Formats: sequence, C-alpha cells, structure tokens
Amino acid sequence: MRMFARPHLSGNLLGLLAALVVLTGCEPQDPVSRAQLSAFGSTMEVTLIGVDRRRATEIMQVLQNDLRLMEAAWHAWEPGPVSHMNTLFNEGNTAFTAPPSVLPLLRLSRALSEQSEGLFNPAIGHLFREWGFQGRAVECLQPPPEEVIDLVVSAQPRMSDIEIDGLRVSAAKDIVKLDFRGIQKGFAIDQAIARLQEFGVHNASINAAGDLRAIGSRAGNPWSVAIRGPRSGGVFATLKISGNEAAFTTGNHQQNFTWKGELYHDLIDPRTGYPAVGTASVTVLHANASTADAAATALFIAGPKYWHRVAKKMGIRYVMLTDSEGRVHMNPAMQARVKLQGSNHEVIISKPLV
Repeated sequence: MRMFARPHLSGNLLGLLAALVVLTGCEPQDPVSRAQLSAFGSTMEVTLIGVDRRRATEIMQVLQNDLRLMEAAWHAWEPGPVSHMNTLFNEGNTAFTAPPSVLPLLRLSRALSEQSEGLFNPAIGHLFREWGFQGRAVECLQPPPEEVIDLVVSAQPRMSDIEIDGLRVSAAKDIVKLDFRGIQKGFAIDQAIARLQEFGVHNASINAAGDLRAIGSRAGNPWSVAIRGPRSGGVFATLKISGNEAAFTTGNHQQNFTWKGELYHDLIDPRTGYPAVGTASVTVLHANASTADAAATALFIAGPKYWHRVAKKMGIRYVMLTDSEGRVHMNPAMQARVKLQGSNHEVIISKPLV
C-alpha cells in the first residue's frame, strides 16, 4: 500500500545522498549501494544489491523523503496528525476522520496491543509525557510525582478504548494519548521495504542502529545483524537473517536517565506506570519489522516470567530475552539461529513457541 507521494528534494540533499552512495564489488552486474538516511532518532543504513548508481541515488532520495514524512506524521508531541488526534481525544468521545497517514498504523497498533495483553500500549502517551520522554533534555528528567502516575494508571488508557469505524475514530476515555514509539520505526521500515519492492529491488537491507529488516540475500549469502549487549554496549550476539525477515532489539540502555543513582528507562509498564523491571533487553525475529518492534516492547514488559505466553499470543517464533541478572532466555528455534559471543552466559531454553 502506497501511503505517500514522492516529494521534490532540494539540491543540497540530492548532493548529500549522492555522496553517501558507495559502490563496491568486482562484478558490474552486481553493484552494492549504500546510503545513510536519518529518521526517528536513528541513522538508517540502506544497502541495495544489484542496482546501478544512478537508480540507487534516485531510490535513496525517495526513501529519505518518505521517512521524513512518516516521522512528521506520527510525532507524538510536535504539531502534526497524531498530536492533533490527541487533542481531539482530549475533547471528549466525539468521532472524527482519522488522518490517512496515521490510520494504517493505528489499526495495526490496536490489533497488536490486543494480542500482547495490552503490554504494547501506544495509548499511554500521558505516561511518557509525565516521565519527560517526549522531548525534554535528559539532564532535566526525574521521576514524576507518584500521585500523577497513579492518576493515569487508574484511568487505564488502552488501545481498545479507541473505536475505529471506517475512516472515523473516537476514544471512550479522554485520558487516551497516542505515542507510537514502540512501533513507528518498525512500521516505517516495512513501508520503506515495500517501496523498494515497488522499484523492483529484490535484495536489500535497512539497518537502524541494530534493528534490521532485509529481503533476498547478499550475493547468495544471508544478511546478519550484530546485537549489542545491554550492559557493555559491545557485540553480545550475531543473528543471521534469512530471506524476508526483521530482527529488532529493545533494551533499557536505549533511552534512559539516572536519578539519585537509579536508572529509569522509557519502556513503561502500563499496569504500574513505572519502567518495567526484570528485563535488560529483548530481541525478536519476525517476518515484518512492525510486529518485531511491537513484540520486543511487549516481551520486555512481560519479563522473564511471562514472555513465553505473550510471545505465543502474538505469533512470535523467535525470542531472546536477557534478564536483569544477565541470564539469557530463548526458545529452541532462536537458539538455532543466534550465535552468542563469549562462553560465560547462563542460557535458559524454554519450551518451543510453535
């Protein structure tokens, strides 16, 4: 599904993208093109196989514009479609026409939230705002007052509070405030991969700070992604990507702050209103980036005790979870795909997910 037009780029950006495209390889019929694109707070490295330089430059221009349009459309607090929807939700249970740029993401998020037992919950934007994760500088962050958190949690904003009737949407509670941070990067990458396929690209990858989706292969070899350790930041494991797959990792090291010696991160448990405890990181492998992104968040919050149950409900077949004690939990199928670096890991293998 094509969501966005192909806007015109300025000359400066054209030159920048052209400079970023690097061609390698001995075979002229099998060039490798790379560009670094910026969106959703990440640098996304796009690699295309078998696309000539001129065509690759044109494709990268389109992808950069698509990504910037999506980022602007889904921003939770800057002026735009999502922030406008949040304002309308706050004004009461009155139906309005959802912006076309948001509706597909809203529908998918609602479905994935239900599958995750509500642990993936983009409706808790009020909590992200109270914690300061919506644009405040890290040095200004501190935990919000307990009574403020209790007020939001007691109202129990859920994605199921949002009614979708064709193009019309409404919210049963004015406490609902959308923040798609747990899925928007994955959804955007899925749209970018679909765009590449429209252009006839069959072998490509998009790597956003270690979150990767790939199609095809690299000269007949599988793609691979390095998974960073939740503590040291070094390479913790490597994972091979076969064909059309995505690997996404969520961790407490990605967006956080320290207050009075204690670490607080932005993976908020909607049941408590506080950062989830018990988990350091989760990696999910799935056929699409949207589900992998949302599931990584949900399983992080589910923690070592309940991740397996939630993964089964979400249809996830490959999971690796590192708990706060450093133990590595994974299902047998993931164990067969991932290669841990080092030998000093305590590994706990679960029952199969399928």
